[in-house]
Amino acid sequence: MNELLLFLKDNGIRFSAQEPMKKHTTFKTGGKADVFIQPSSAEQLSLLLRFCSEQGLSPFILGNGSNLLVSDDGIRVPVIAVGEGLDTLCLLDDTTVFAGAGTPLIRLCKFALEHCLSGLEFAYGIPGSVGGAVFMNAGAYGGEMRDVVVRAEHLTMRGEPGAFEGDTLEFGYRSSIYKTTPCVITGAVFKLQKGDPQQISAKMQELLQRRKDKQPLEYPSAGSVFKRPEGYFAGALIEQSGLKGKRVGGAAVSEKHAGFIVNLGGATTGDVLALIEICKTTVKEKFGVSLETEIQMV
Repeated sequence: MNELLLFLKDNGIRFSAQEPMKKHTTFKTGGKADVFIQPSSAEQLSLLLRFCSEQGLSPFILGNGSNLLVSDDGIRVPVIAVGEGLDTLCLLDDTTVFAGAGTPLIRLCKFALEHCLSGLEFAYGIPGSVGGAVFMNAGAYGGEMRDVVVRAEHLTMRGEPGAFEGDTLEFGYRSSIYKTTPCVITGAVFKLQKGDPQQISAKMQELLQRRKDKQPLEYPSAGSVFKRPEGYFAGALIEQSGLKGKRVGGAAVSEKHAGFIVNLGGATTGDVLALIEICKTTVKEKFGVSLETEIQMV
């Protein structure tokens, strides 16, 4: 770790020690990271990954932290945050957009609207970054990343550049090739369609309002906790199990949408995990359905 800190200082890479991870997750829980690193370019990221590989370090790659539960004990490995500096946005042609992995989805959606491009309306309001969205094939309201992403660029864990295109991205339900191929996504190419800006804006606002009406956006959470079981809806099963409002410490099953667990204040990751297990066990007992978490655990 001392060698890592010297490397970061020598290369002018921003970092902080003992960084509270609750500041970097939408759940607002989690312990401290021993070292929290914020490379400001793909070049810095490549250097950093190569160094970690040579030193036998396995860093954790952080996006927007919107689908993440970090242990209350914190993270002992280096945390590399892909954000500012890796958030380029540009047009490649009239209907093709490149977005850096650190770009917030809401910013990408607004950029598409500004250029009269349709196809990303479904993503407006998803509180994630481009890298995280590609990694898990994020989706909502009938759309997902595989509908619009034609290429994803990455660095290997040794810092070498590469890319996946088309079918090689292996998009599936909340998954992509990156779930099984360790890489750091650095950007993605989106193929969109020309559209009427008023219609695009209206659709974005309609979907955002649906989110506000149905989801507990007023509390910290990580969105839908569970994947959709085949033939069912996780939220409905949890509600029918009588668990709406169920609390463990500062965590609760949302009264507004039972598919969400929210932080009512002072919740720990341990509280959230205990509540997840209660939901899993109760739904299995009542309906014989096994719930699988969508949230990433660290």
